[in-house]
Amino acid sequence: MNIKSLLLGSAAALAVVSGAQAADAIVAAEPEPVEYVRVCDAYGTGYFYIPGTETCLKIEGYIRFQVNVGDQPGGDNDSDWDAVTRGQVQFTAKSDTEYGPLTGVIVMQFNADNATDQEAKLDSAYLDIAGFRAGLFYSWWDDGLSGETDDIGSPVTLHNSLRYQYESGDFYAGISVDELEDSPFYDGEEANNVGVAVGLGGKAGAFSYQITAGYDTDNEEGAVRAMGTVEIGPGTLGLAAVYSTNPNAYYNAAEWAIAAEYAIKATDKLKITPGVQYYSDYGVVGSDFGDGDAWKVGLTVDYQIVDNFYAKASVQYLDPEDADDSTTGYFRLQRSF
Repeated sequence: MNIKSLLLGSAAALAVVSGAQAADAIVAAEPEPVEYVRVCDAYGTGYFYIPGTETCLKIEGYIRFQVNVGDQPGGDNDSDWDAVTRGQVQFTAKSDTEYGPLTGVIVMQFNADNATDQEAKLDSAYLDIAGFRAGLFYSWWDDGLSGETDDIGSPVTLHNSLRYQYESGDFYAGISVDELEDSPFYDGEEANNVGVAVGLGGKAGAFSYQITAGYDTDNEEGAVRAMGTVEIGPGTLGLAAVYSTNPNAYYNAAEWAIAAEYAIKATDKLKITPGVQYYSDYGVVGSDFGDGDAWKVGLTVDYQIVDNFYAKASVQYLDPEDADDSTTGYFRLQRSF
């Protein structure tokens, strides 16, 4: 083999080896983009986009420890005090549609009377769009004054319902159809167990107002309530009145009642709310209201310890004409998030 052939052969071999090495070279892949959680400020604070979607989600809730004192309604607890703990979490999802925001809400609640006596329940679950709401949610009859003395609400305020509510600025008006199977006056399988409620309310400067009415089709009875608040001096005055034709799913404490309170903003962190209520024809006897009257007075104190953590203490005294008087109250610690 001559020198020329040897050089040509060596060059060819080097070219083959170099080509093989170039083909086998490892190239690092570009990292895939990671979609971090993005803040969604279209619906207020606390919302974030669910990764990969245009749906905004908000998670909130609270943890509550409470000690109740006095006569404890229901249950097998014979003690004059009872400690209870609650954890609640709420998921709110919102997204834009051609009809406006589509909202879905799920509220789970966990209650513990003690380590072995616990309860988990669906507290609310509903969808909302264009003013229409359907699902399990609280009615307007769940609303009340800010203190703990007033007794002007429905005995059961959580229903499977269908509702339409119109809102414009500080005014709203609506109508709902409620399933009333949890009512203490529900008569069983042959009952209609349906109610119709209407509500309207709003704000005008320092004044707020609400009018609520409900008709129980099974008992063919109804109730109406009006309440309002106005800022006066260092606090807010609240007044309410309710009338019921006879005991029904919407109101059954008395034929009629009036309530008043004054929520005093003592400091930025301390609120003191004394309240009073008068009942006419108090209580239920058979399917009718009783003949006696009743008075109720109470005091509620709210104190914000730090942001999202507060304490509440309340004591209430009830004096019915035809029954023994009673004193009840509670102390509460609650952390919201």
